[in-house]
Amino acid sequence: MKPTIMILGSHHMANPDVDTISCDTHDVLAPKGQRELQQLVEQLARFRPTKIAIEVDTSLDAKINAQYQDYLNGLYQQGRSEFNQICLPLAKKMRHSKLYCVDWFERVDEEKTVDVEAFAMAHNQSELLEKADDMVQAMAQKPLTTLAELQESGSLTDMIHFLNQEETIRALHEINTFPSLILAQIGVADQYVGLNWLLDWYKRNLKIFVNLARIIESADDRIMLIIGAGHVFLVQQFLEDSGDYIVESPLKYLNPKVDNQREFEDKDLYKDSRF
Repeated sequence: MKPTIMILGSHHMANPDVDTISCDTHDVLAPKGQRELQQLVEQLARFRPTKIAIEVDTSLDAKINAQYQDYLNGLYQQGRSEFNQICLPLAKKMRHSKLYCVDWFERVDEEKTVDVEAFAMAHNQSELLEKADDMVQAMAQKPLTTLAELQESGSLTDMIHFLNQEETIRALHEINTFPSLILAQIGVADQYVGLNWLLDWYKRNLKIFVNLARIIESADDRIMLIIGAGHVFLVQQFLEDSGDYIVESPLKYLNPKVDNQREFEDKDLYKDSRF
């Protein structure tokens, strides 16, 4: 028997505009958004996670769990992010004592302070910038169109369902990596200034994989990782290639056709009282 891990890819609900593909999101604080979030949390709970891992740097684990305790005690004001609107309610519903931060992000190499665009212009490599940008625009057109349609007429669950389809997961991975392979060629001699973003991206996702492995305590563990959809392909690949885990798709639990107005069996999902 092996531990089971489910990766839920999400857009960033607080709209920080930090992704290769960013989109406006539903108003998650409006009544309709809250009903859809309640539906989503109810569906995700069917996975029966024993631990919930989140896209927050490991160095912030104590801070995040202090916020979780405040949330349980009714002392925390929720924001719009997926941490606030999915992770906290789901962890409470599952009666978890804590959340697990598994992200890593750091830039320490002096070479990374080089302005890649300025370097390319100064070394007659601007065509690589243009080629990479054109590729991003072309590759992003289809998923952006679908996301815009879901934003206009779909539900939050529709959007999450789309982001976790195999075709979308691969498309987001290719958008992140294919243009970066063009930018990686920017540089001269031993100056690989265009390569650093791609190195960081793989390093970050590898460390997320390792941090996930570190929180597993038994073969009975069922870990749910809630993370930006662009990460799903690589983290899933590392988990599967290791041969040590069962990787389960969230699609079997997500049903975008459920009536958002329905009354859920669990009436205590969003009550302030602590379990």
